[in-house]
Amino acid sequence: MPIPDFQSLMLPIMRLMQDKETRKQAMIRDAMGKEFDLTEHERNELLPSGTVPRFDNNVSWALSYLSMAILLTKPSRGVYMISDRGLEALAGNPPRIDMKFLTRFPEYAERRRRATHGGEQTAETTVEIQQHQTPEELIGSGYEQLRETLAATILDRVKQCSPRFFERLVVELLLKMGYGGTLRDAGQVIGRSGDGGIDGVIKEDKLGLDVVYIQAKRWEGTVPVNAVRDFSGSLDYHSAKKGVFISTSDYTSDARQFVSRIGEKKIVLIDGEELAQLMIDHDVGVSTVATYAVKKIDSDYFEEE
Repeated sequence: MPIPDFQSLMLPIMRLMQDKETRKQAMIRDAMGKEFDLTEHERNELLPSGTVPRFDNNVSWALSYLSMAILLTKPSRGVYMISDRGLEALAGNPPRIDMKFLTRFPEYAERRRRATHGGEQTAETTVEIQQHQTPEELIGSGYEQLRETLAATILDRVKQCSPRFFERLVVELLLKMGYGGTLRDAGQVIGRSGDGGIDGVIKEDKLGLDVVYIQAKRWEGTVPVNAVRDFSGSLDYHSAKKGVFISTSDYTSDARQFVSRIGEKKIVLIDGEELAQLMIDHDVGVSTVATYAVKKIDSDYFEEE
């Protein structure tokens, strides 16, 4: 079942609270999880930030907006209770409670007015009322869109670079990912004639207790199984057990199946999309232009002795 957005949670939460009992947020989350028959996997799905479960975030914002409209009150920290206004709202049997519905309540409308430009109902505000994402989700989806566009641009540039540049890029990326050795060490092997089908080699750790052999190819079309099989043969030639095949394209299903059953050797296949994402993650060929710190209230700070 799809994870309900925060506006879809508002009416079920209000119906849960109409018994006038007080409930902590965790109790409300659990009740809503059962209401929407969510699996443990769905309950634990994270926002793009990777720090907060999406469902928990949606419940939190639903409670926040309902409290702004004083449909719910907070008799104590982290505890919610339905208000007389909330009971009256439910008595009208509304088919849905959402941000547009909440604008009929003056306290909520005033909060929204102060949050808009000059207190006027702008087109942007209308879109905000109609959208189904929390502020964190909007930031996350915007970030994902920027990242997707950047990854496509990176991959396009990588495909245009020379084979020699691409090979060195791959080694630099692996170094940034924490593998040992230096770019100079790895570069001694790159592009050397008679290298037995190996484009680079890098120490697995800083002591050089083991090495990883690299095949780095700008490939047109899908990489076939025979190309991966040849790389596996090159590892045998060097008596090597570990290899990374990095390409600007995807791999055939036969190629991926081959590396899953080659026995003692371990070959990792990295396609163009994964390569671009790794370059972003490890700051290879990209630079940071802006950083935004997302903060939340520190409830403990406002607790008085």
